[in-house]
Amino acid sequence: MASETECVGGERRVFLGMTAIVSSAPMFRLFDTVERVARSQATVLITGESGAGKEIVARAVHHYSQRISRPWVDLSCAALPEHLLESELFGYDKGAFSGADSSKPGLFELAHQGTIFLDEIGELDPRMQVKLLRVLDGTPYYRLGGVRKVTADVRVVVATNQDLEKAVGEGRFRRDLYHRLSQFTLRVPPLRDRVEDIPPLAEYMLDQQNPALRFSRDAMNALRAYSWPGNVRELRNAVVQGAVMAEGPEIEPSDLPLGSKSFSSDQNSIQDRMDNLDGMERRMILDALAATNGHQQRAADRLGISRRTLSRKLKTYEQQGHRAAV
Repeated sequence: MASETECVGGERRVFLGMTAIVSSAPMFRLFDTVERVARSQATVLITGESGAGKEIVARAVHHYSQRISRPWVDLSCAALPEHLLESELFGYDKGAFSGADSSKPGLFELAHQGTIFLDEIGELDPRMQVKLLRVLDGTPYYRLGGVRKVTADVRVVVATNQDLEKAVGEGRFRRDLYHRLSQFTLRVPPLRDRVEDIPPLAEYMLDQQNPALRFSRDAMNALRAYSWPGNVRELRNAVVQGAVMAEGPEIEPSDLPLGSKSFSSDQNSIQDRMDNLDGMERRMILDALAATNGHQQRAADRLGISRRTLSRKLKTYEQQGHRAAV
């Protein structure tokens, strides 16, 4: 079970190292449903807007399941090109391709008797959709270049911010795979539909950033009134900037980057410094990938970060138009 503690205005639950702050009725209902679904063996599809908290719901499914003591493995399907995604999921044998100097088990093998979480499942290309469907149906598979079939007992949880039904109608996603993945669907509501979660979330994030600070009443009202198109991820960014810009013990509305509010010259200066740091980080990541011939796990080890963090960074660069060759 996840550890559950009371916090100001809500309840704090920790799932595999990630903290959920639950205060609103929609989120209490969601986690009640998660507990029931987790006790089954159903494949779970988690939907919701980007930044709404789909990953922590996926972790909760594993935490409340009978597989809690077994492995948890996660991967973003958008983080890797097709040929690398296949080798990550299904592994490869020695000599399968140039540079395969030894055999490597895939993530399905590593997740045996546990849970595998595939984020951004809507990004799977058609060929990978076929192979995933066969694995979900219990068909043994080969590693790349392998001669021995592999069978893995894995609970599959997937997430997407796309409308998969629409993708099915447009021929971009297989109908049979969609029905296989959506044995049970959990929808994570956007932050604007659970306003009660905003104050305890913001206070928790601020305590992590600078526990000596607090929000003024007007600042908290501004947070509650904002629509949060970027959801919890955008809220975290706003809290971080508010903590940087605050000149006294309280964060004021003018310290928060909400909506189309114009930046002051001081805020622009802070943003410039952040952009410079982002550029340095990007160069370090790309250098590490180049030094490891595009191997993300080795690059992550070299940088001292997790592979998931590296995958997220690469996805961000791709969205910004800085495509990394991996």
